[in-house]
Amino acid sequence: MARKAARAGETAQFRPEAHRRARVEVEFDEQTLLGALFGQFDSNLVQVENRLGVYIAARGNKIQIEGPEDAVARARDTLKGMYHRLEQGQALDAGAVESLIAMSAEPTLEGIISGDTGAPPIMIRTRRKTIVPRSAMQIEYMRALARSDVIFALGPAGTGKTYLAVAQAVSQLMTGSVQRLILSRPAVEAGEKLGFLPGDMKDKVDPYLRPLYDALYDCMPPEQVERRLASGEIEIAPIAFMRGRTLADAFVILDEAQNTTREQMKMFLTRFGQNSRMVVCGDPRQVDIPGGDRMSGLADAVNRLEGVDGIDVTRFTVQDVVRHPIVGRIVEAYEGPYVNPSAPKTEQPAAEQLRAE
Repeated sequence: MARKAARAGETAQFRPEAHRRARVEVEFDEQTLLGALFGQFDSNLVQVENRLGVYIAARGNKIQIEGPEDAVARARDTLKGMYHRLEQGQALDAGAVESLIAMSAEPTLEGIISGDTGAPPIMIRTRRKTIVPRSAMQIEYMRALARSDVIFALGPAGTGKTYLAVAQAVSQLMTGSVQRLILSRPAVEAGEKLGFLPGDMKDKVDPYLRPLYDALYDCMPPEQVERRLASGEIEIAPIAFMRGRTLADAFVILDEAQNTTREQMKMFLTRFGQNSRMVVCGDPRQVDIPGGDRMSGLADAVNRLEGVDGIDVTRFTVQDVVRHPIVGRIVEAYEGPYVNPSAPKTEQPAAEQLRAE
């Protein structure tokens, strides 16, 4: 199999003339996996070619990659990562390929795709699927979810902040390490007034909590979700219902935390009880409450608590978007390169201070 290299306009950024060209050959042992590795009509290989600006040719169970030296190395690592996913019985779709391409630019990829035996594999097992990291920052986040008491996950949409937290919570609920799963978020409209909503309290708040339900149903069979909701093992409620409670033996997730006030955030964090874990997810650049960034409890809490023992902060960027490649490009087009407002501020050099004065 051989195809034309990607169009020059799509890959110019990967092919500066100063780069030395290279050629490598990769051999795969299990031929039964090659169909899934290549994709329908070689779509996976074409995707790697287009993204990295290389030329790929396959002969039997051997793949030859040619192009700029650094791009060839990334393509080789990406193909090994794709093959490793298939060996582990994991699905390989366009999103997974895109994530592996993004991760190939990170120094941590080599240890992941080569099956480093020095550490256990990084994954979350639920009743419906086994979830593996799809970006380098997701690796750090998944480690924090298994290690820390309180985790702040900051970053743009589509980075997996809430989904991975729900998956970890479901996994711990299944193994019995926690007795309850509590999911919460502020009942705040995103820039529009919905007015009066009919029904009882559950009917009124459910539309705001739908993203949490979606993640739950993706990790557990629907009948189990319904049964555990009815028994109280899984609770989904707006943050206003948290006041006065002690959340012990529970995995607690607060989503859309940028829309909490400072008082609400303090109230929520102090609900923490024995044998619990708490995850706070949000995008500091999407504040919908009156007063905007100045009134948001998320950035304030991170600034106060980062570095405290038992508290971990994970910051995602546009490069970590795994929902669809175009989502990252949309976010960057609207907002520019992502910088968390809650990121630690560096000291201004004295010379710059003098110039400013």
